[in-house]
Amino acid sequence: MIRILGISGSLRHGSFNSALLRAAAELTGTDVQLEIASIAGIPLYDGDVEAKDGVPASAEQLKARIRACDGLLLATPEYNNSIPGVFKNAIDWLSRPPADIPGVFGNRPVAVIGASPSGFGTILGQNAWLPVLRTLGTQPWFGAKLMVSRAGKVFDESGALIDDEVRKQLREFVGNFARFVAGASTRAG
Repeated sequence: MIRILGISGSLRHGSFNSALLRAAAELTGTDVQLEIASIAGIPLYDGDVEAKDGVPASAEQLKARIRACDGLLLATPEYNNSIPGVFKNAIDWLSRPPADIPGVFGNRPVAVIGASPSGFGTILGQNAWLPVLRTLGTQPWFGAKLMVSRAGKVFDESGALIDDEVRKQLREFVGNFARFVAGASTRAG
């Protein structure tokens, strides 16, 4: 079974990106398990705190979940044409200490998706992740893009995906990413 860990880059209770991950988890095949993790509870990065107390337990727990997965699916909002600060902050903690980077991120297959209430989706936010993912030594998957625009019309008030075309695109995206992850496992082993 392929294990994918999805992380939403939003802390908002009604987040479209969290809803997108929940929908993705429902659309996976029987040979794929998509678990969802949260960045809630990870404090702002502070080198003095790290030097005094080490990496916070919330970040260590998320690092352990990433190490245990075969692939990572980031659902990113786009704030001011870039990466949300809270999401980047979480990744910054996950990369501490630097000696942990290869075990957490090194050669890990990663895909990026996103949903936005705007008409442009999250293309700039997704593109802003590329240098970060390269620096961390991940294996980004470029097989498809999924940028859900006008998300307020794609999800209902409870966060359920109601757009059949987006559902089809999401199912294909996750299935193709899972095949990439499986191939990466085969190539690594």
